[in-house]
Amino acid sequence: MSLIKTVFVLFATAAVVLIFVPLGLVFFIINIIGFKRLTNWVIYRLAQIWARMVVFLSGCPMTVTGREYIPNHGGICFVSNHVGAFDIILALAYIGRPFGFIAKKELLLLPGINLWIYLLGGLFIDRKNPRKALKTISLGIKRIKAGGSMLIFPEGTRSRGQEIGTFHPGALKLASSSNALIVPVAISGSYEVFEKNYRVNSVAASIQFLPPVNLETIPQQDRKILLAEKLHSEIEQALKK
Repeated sequence: MSLIKTVFVLFATAAVVLIFVPLGLVFFIINIIGFKRLTNWVIYRLAQIWARMVVFLSGCPMTVTGREYIPNHGGICFVSNHVGAFDIILALAYIGRPFGFIAKKELLLLPGINLWIYLLGGLFIDRKNPRKALKTISLGIKRIKAGGSMLIFPEGTRSRGQEIGTFHPGALKLASSSNALIVPVAISGSYEVFEKNYRVNSVAASIQFLPPVNLETIPQQDRKILLAEKLHSEIEQALKK
């Protein structure tokens, strides 16, 4: 049954991708000629529909809590633990407002996917080149200050279902430098959905949005370190409940 579901989910997803690639090109052109705000909203809603379709087809019992902590307007930085690749799908399905995220530059090599990451507000980062990485982070900071939102995973890599890893203070520069409202996000179960055995498994998964953290409550001295510790602690506690 798991194998049949995997084939069905992959087929349905591939069909959607084939439809969305030409749409992506159209939106890319519309975006360039000056209708960025409209296209951003439409693109996010399409991505949200796709993500919810994937969650539905996976058959995973989902628990979503804390969405009342997400403001409808203003700059936000979502900070989440990183369990598996399914995390982005859960974020697209349930955050409820457009957001960008930092993607590794290797994803630029994936036709179609690279276009949609760009249209969704994703920023491609070259972690091996500090100067280019800093420029990418600066773009994210500007986006948040302009009222947009970004999602970051300060562990730096997927924990693959294991306990939450260390939050790297440097990864929180996007949040600390933008003075954004920070919404912690706790995700569990997403690794077991697919990556554990590379078959779609209908396992329970959850995404919890926690009360926002205001940077003004964090001392200026050693702010990134203190912020990393606070967010790690809050997300870890949420995952234990």
